[in-house]
Amino acid sequence: MKKYYDTLTEAVQALQRKGYDQDLNLQSNCIECKALNFKMYTDQFEIDEMHRFEGDSSADDSSILFAIYSEKFKIKGLLIDAYGVYSNPLTTEMIQKLKFKPNN
Repeated sequence: MKKYYDTLTEAVQALQRKGYDQDLNLQSNCIECKALNFKMYTDQFEIDEMHRFEGDSSADDSSILFAIYSEKFKIKGLLIDAYGVYSNPLTTEMIQKLKFKPNN
């Protein structure tokens, strides 16, 4: 059963308790883990969960949280990104990968 969170902070804290302890950054064609100094491409990670959060004051103040797992790198991490006006330009392959569809 999918858990719904009221705030981004609440979701981040809950996922960190589940072991998602790396901070990940979205690049146009990969996800970067600066702390461990590597990049993951679309065939090297899976999205376990995705949560969207709308800003209270503006639709432009919106974010999306991905809980990501990589078997190859043996890590779990969190990727937070803006969506809408402020979202980063992505490759077609990355856009397709980030269209998360839960299994349940």
